[in-house]
Amino acid sequence: MANGVSHDQNFKNLILDYPREALALFATDEAPSPDDKVEITPLRQEQLKERLGDRFRELDVPLLVEWTDGHRDAILFMLEEETQARKFSPLRLLGYCADLAELCATDRIVPVAIFLGDAESVPTSLTLGTERHRCVTFDYFTFKLAHTPFEHWRDSDNVVARVNLPNMRFPNDRKVEVYAQAIRGLSELEPDGDRREKYMEFIDIYAGLTQNEFQRYERQYPEETKVMAGAFQRARDQARHEGLQEGRQQGMQEGMQQGVRQGRVEGERAVLERQLRRRFGLLSPEITDRLSRATAANVETWAGNVLDAETLEDVFDPHG
Repeated sequence: MANGVSHDQNFKNLILDYPREALALFATDEAPSPDDKVEITPLRQEQLKERLGDRFRELDVPLLVEWTDGHRDAILFMLEEETQARKFSPLRLLGYCADLAELCATDRIVPVAIFLGDAESVPTSLTLGTERHRCVTFDYFTFKLAHTPFEHWRDSDNVVARVNLPNMRFPNDRKVEVYAQAIRGLSELEPDGDRREKYMEFIDIYAGLTQNEFQRYERQYPEETKVMAGAFQRARDQARHEGLQEGRQQGMQEGMQQGVRQGRVEGERAVLERQLRRRFGLLSPEITDRLSRATAANVETWAGNVLDAETLEDVFDPHG
């Protein structure tokens, strides 16, 4: 994982939890239709290496789709999330696909690049050759979330689309509406309580509501607020839930307040720990222990560092 924000694991989880819906959104033209009977199998992410001492390269999520009725031949989808468009390399994607083709003995591969941020100038194909002879032409799907109007998916029955509404294009004054539509879609389309909680966190991260925006959401969308509260109630005991909810309101993006009751501090710690996991991946036992012993003042300081920190170390010691 690179320094700074990395959303790779978030999208891996999303695609693995909802592979069919992910394909329907990100690779519509090649995805199975709703009536198709298919088996979707995630493949190992290890890629071929030229020498035994080389490290394996990793793809985001290769998915093998097999039509059980023989309606179509199997297709291998290679989905790669790209947080920063400037780091996207069509040559690297071509290499991944060539390795997959050799590894799986197939030429039926659909490469898909999913762009989270601004991707206006991203190329959609690659050509190798000269002015006299074209040696390689490589086309691939691109899905540019930040350039996709949220209205196109506002009422979709595709859960992957709905939880990604905050990543789509919308006027800033509709931010609370977008958040509400994402939460509503998740509550309507996902019956499992654990997954609801998991992807409420996903929506929280990408919506990034301020304290005032979250309070406005609670006033304007009381039914969705009840759904959220119910999901967290099932996952945590009442005391922890109350602390977490208040911590969410007071400081998910603006930092947490000092001098709160112990129950509130526990909730703020939980929010901070969640933010750290989402930004920097799994936390070491040392970091987890440090969080468990943190005072209210510690938590307030670290929460204020999270948004601007490029590394985990910056959160705890931003000045070196």
